Amino acid sequence: MTNTEKELENINENEAQLLQAMSVDDEEPPVYKAYAGKELEGDFVIAKTIDIIEAIKTVFDPEIPINVYDLGLIYKINQEENGNIHIDMSLTAPGCPVAGVLPQQVADAVGTIEGVGKIEVEVVWEPAWTLERLSEEARMMLEML
Repeated sequence: MTNTEKELENINENEAQLLQAMSVDDEEPPVYKAYAGKELEGDFVIAKTIDIIEAIKTVFDPEIPINVYDLGLIYKINQEENGNIHIDMSLTAPGCPVAGVLPQQVADAVGTIEGVGKIEVEVVWEPAWTLERLSEEARMMLEML
């Protein structure tokens, strides 16, 4: 195989991956997970839920000037006794161009809080996100845009 043939093959593979990531057909949506933090050691006090939510509110969707919490993208926050946290979040659409970025930003933001261990953020697709999930603050902000 020549170098040109290899380059074309790589381009075709990259294009196929991009098209797959952008697809919104009936196939299974992609799985996105992000991680941050580390196990807590010694004596510690686990973080308060309100502090976790406030950290999440520092992450904004780049296309909409509203944080992911008020957008209703955070579905569940599970905090274990050892300080580890699992967050289920969604995106506005399976083909969302920031699908691989937003979960990591959420994990990193939560990882800055004292009393937080390992963090896993998982993108879930059920139930599908709808405008009904917007907070009152988000609704008011959208009306102003």
